[in-house]
Amino acid sequence: MRKIYSKISLILTLLVLAGVVGWFVWFSETERAREKKAQMVVDPTAPLAMPLHEKYDPRFNFLSPWEENQIPTAVRFDPPLGSEHAALIYNAQKFWEMNEKRGGHHTGDDLNGIGGMNTDLGDPVFSVADGLVVFAAESSPGWGNIIVIAHRTTTGEVVHSMYAHLERIDVQRGALVARGEKIGTVGTANGYYPAHLHFEMRASDGVDIGAGYAMYPLNRLDPMGTVAKLRNAGDEMLSKSPLGLILKESGE
Repeated sequence: MRKIYSKISLILTLLVLAGVVGWFVWFSETERAREKKAQMVVDPTAPLAMPLHEKYDPRFNFLSPWEENQIPTAVRFDPPLGSEHAALIYNAQKFWEMNEKRGGHHTGDDLNGIGGMNTDLGDPVFSVADGLVVFAAESSPGWGNIIVIAHRTTTGEVVHSMYAHLERIDVQRGALVARGEKIGTVGTANGYYPAHLHFEMRASDGVDIGAGYAMYPLNRLDPMGTVAKLRNAGDEMLSKSPLGLILKESGE
């Protein structure tokens, strides 16, 4: 009987030891993975990729069904900078212009205040339409602070607006924003460029920051052209967004 109890005790002791060792191994691997993710620096010119070689690429992230359902319908679109009609701004580098120095076509519109250089630094940047913030963070030194907002058009398609090189971000990921709501300010991408807003529009169901210059447009749309196409209002019409009124009434 004593031999049986001794064997049972030995087995239980070994199981406990195995459990402790297994926990330490799991904890160490988890901490190592967290450290790698925290130390990762994203190269905005690198090709997009899903998790590869134990590295996570935050520029390629599909929205969850819950997030998809939260995207509001945008009944109207307005320009992201300047006055209500985009007055007092100019497009310094238009969408899909070839830039030999950068090695590709420009993937957005570079919007500036009419003073040029850093005279528009800190100017307010507005959401082009009612939408859901799906990215709000610093992507990389060359991109600086970026905001990506998902919008659902009146015909049901999902498009994203992207605002880059921001000096400041005034919204959080997951927030609902109204058309014309201030979401950030014009910046320089931490001094990489003179102050301006790099603005993009995309047909997308996921967040992919990508590069500022490319050889193929992929899901990128003509930004200001798309805003004009989806405007759904005459240039003389100024009106509050429906979502803006709802958010104001709810105190958000």
